[in-house]
Amino acid sequence: MLSHIQANLLIVDDLPENLLALEALIKGPDRNVYQAQSADHALSLLLEHEFALAILDVQMPGMNGFELAEMMRGTEKTKNIPIVFVSAAAREMNYAFKGYESGAVDFLHKPLDTQAVKSKVAVFIDLYRQRKALGQQLEALERSRQEQELLLAQLQVTRSELEHAVRMRDDFMSIVSHEVRTPLNGLILETQLRKLHLARNNADAFTLDKMHAMVERDERQINSLIRLIEDMLDVSRIRTGKLSIRPASFDLCQLVSGLVENFAAQAAAVDSSISLQAGAELVGYWDEFRIEQVIANLLTNALRYGAKSPVQVRVFEEQGMACVQVRDHGIGISAENQQRIFQQFERVCSNQSSAGLGLGLYISEQIVLAHGGSITVSSTEGQGATFSVRLPLVRSPQESGAQQATSA
Repeated sequence: MLSHIQANLLIVDDLPENLLALEALIKGPDRNVYQAQSADHALSLLLEHEFALAILDVQMPGMNGFELAEMMRGTEKTKNIPIVFVSAAAREMNYAFKGYESGAVDFLHKPLDTQAVKSKVAVFIDLYRQRKALGQQLEALERSRQEQELLLAQLQVTRSELEHAVRMRDDFMSIVSHEVRTPLNGLILETQLRKLHLARNNADAFTLDKMHAMVERDERQINSLIRLIEDMLDVSRIRTGKLSIRPASFDLCQLVSGLVENFAAQAAAVDSSISLQAGAELVGYWDEFRIEQVIANLLTNALRYGAKSPVQVRVFEEQGMACVQVRDHGIGISAENQQRIFQQFERVCSNQSSAGLGLGLYISEQIVLAHGGSITVSSTEGQGATFSVRLPLVRSPQESGAQQATSA
């Protein structure tokens, strides 16, 4: 079963005829026999190959067999190779005792007993093969252990990711139920109040001015629901790679100016204000609807977390990029939160009073990245935050296509 493991045998003798005779005695198809006529030659072979057995002649000129054995025992690579001494000296010279002292496992006297030599060599080859097979099994077990440890680590990571996903799902469902319930409750209360007025024939509750106010309140609640639904649809589009970008030429300064004007009433409602610093025009080739979505989200957040402080907006060109900065002076964002606010369902404030699904910045970043740009935040906790959007300043469809090809 172990015959596939090839064994190397080393025979050392200063007489070529002895080497030939010993090789003829121990050679076989499952083993390689190396010859050395000196201790120096033997040492070079020992360092080059791995041997199952070394058969050393005792009496050699220069370094004898005992000295070679002692050097082998003192070298890490060769210290465990079994050594068999061969000698033509008379038994009464006590060479065998000295050989065992030098670390030999056996001692043979010349003339050699053919069957005894073959049998002893076969035993040592079998032992060598068993050791090699055991070593291979241990290596396989160690590899298996390492693979199991790696698999366990991967399973632990997967488990952590699944647990995080479950927590995100639970948080998301809680946020969605809260956010959807808020405008729905408003609509339900408005409906119930109107039904009450109608039941009492209270026509004064439906004057033109009051009808205008009712419509405005309904419109706000419906727009809130639409925004929530659109955010969830955008996340789905991003995950499936279907977020549509339809670029066209427009003036970024004009877009931001219109948004600032539209947000003036919302800013006044929270005792804040929005100022704009922009040039005459900054025309580029982007998706106007999507860029408006990004800037509107930044303005909404600035008013929400700005602690009633003024909000400054800048539109400018820098190093071939169109830049929009939105700065507030509110609660700010900690360094830890800055790393996660662009992730899904993450919000600066985790309490339920903080409106929104925690998707705005995630969607905004994906939109800006789809344009080949970037969105970053600079903030110190308690000292406000500055969000910066940078968009490649392209002015034509051809330039946009060339830039997308370069970035790809």
